Amino acid sequence: MSKYVSLMVVLSCMLVSGVRAESISVQGAGATFPAPLYAKWIDAFNKANPNVKVDYQANGSGAGIKAITERTVQFAGSDAPMTDKQIEAAAGKVLHIPTVSGPVVMIYNLPTVKELKLSGAVIAEIYLGTITKWNDPKLVALNSGVELPAVDILPVHRSDGSGTNWIFTNYMCKVSEDFKKKIGNGTSVKFAIGQGGAKSDGLAAAVKGIVGGIGYAELAYAEKANLPFAIQMNKAGKAVKASLEGVIAAGKNSSDLPSDMRLSITEAAGDDSYPICGYTYILVYQDMSYLKNKDLAMAVVNLIHWGLTDGQAMAKPNYAALADDVQKKVLEQLKTIVFDGAPLLK
Repeated sequence: MSKYVSLMVVLSCMLVSGVRAESISVQGAGATFPAPLYAKWIDAFNKANPNVKVDYQANGSGAGIKAITERTVQFAGSDAPMTDKQIEAAAGKVLHIPTVSGPVVMIYNLPTVKELKLSGAVIAEIYLGTITKWNDPKLVALNSGVELPAVDILPVHRSDGSGTNWIFTNYMCKVSEDFKKKIGNGTSVKFAIGQGGAKSDGLAAAVKGIVGGIGYAELAYAEKANLPFAIQMNKAGKAVKASLEGVIAAGKNSSDLPSDMRLSITEAAGDDSYPICGYTYILVYQDMSYLKNKDLAMAVVNLIHWGLTDGQAMAKPNYAALADDVQKKVLEQLKTIVFDGAPLLK
């Protein structure tokens, strides 16, 4: 009988352990910029860790920051670094973990124009409403030999709180003092003119829906919508097409990654730098004791660690993997996450 009881106790413990393992559910939300890549990461991670189920709601960086602040998710995605005010409003220290970087491209709907060049100054004037026609002399000067149509320009912008907004407006503020004064840099800003589109898919759909439309979106969404995107004039005065090499060059030609990992790499110096790009971040609390579940906390950290290591091979073709020196710094940052005072990663 004692052996039978002992066996039942062992089986019961195994069942309890199994139920606990199967019940680990990790919830994330936020940036649409990395969502196509995160979907691949999560699918691979879930298959490799069948006892952990991860769900990520791509509802915009603003929503992600709100969710991590309110602790309704275990991690958030954001292309915009949190502001000092947002950091102060959080319930504890939030870490910024860069995962990949990528380009934002200017998509447009001009069926007769196969190749278009744009400068930051001209884009700013379009979004400020001072350039309203595609055959404006400033656009013609940039596009020698291209027959630009005499149609109205419809600027499209993100209507939701968006990290893509942050990257785009960060770039705009560096190339245009007027834009900086009148609109500014943020995840949610008030545009002077144009039409709003919710999330990256909504913005791309709005541009695709009207001839003369122009907007800004991550490269992956431009390709998904089958829309052309402009060649961009960079800080060095060179015409560069969005590429991973251009994003990597921008990162190398920007300031060193600071200790808090919050960094802008738009409008970087260098002939090869692509000017509209940025890191995307996972936001997570440094002290995860509030979860009251070490297995859950460990699953979150393991997911992030997997993305920073094995997941980097999945970054191409639309995202740039972390440079070796950046990856090393980020992994060290990840090791500072604790549960009940003890590091979760050694």
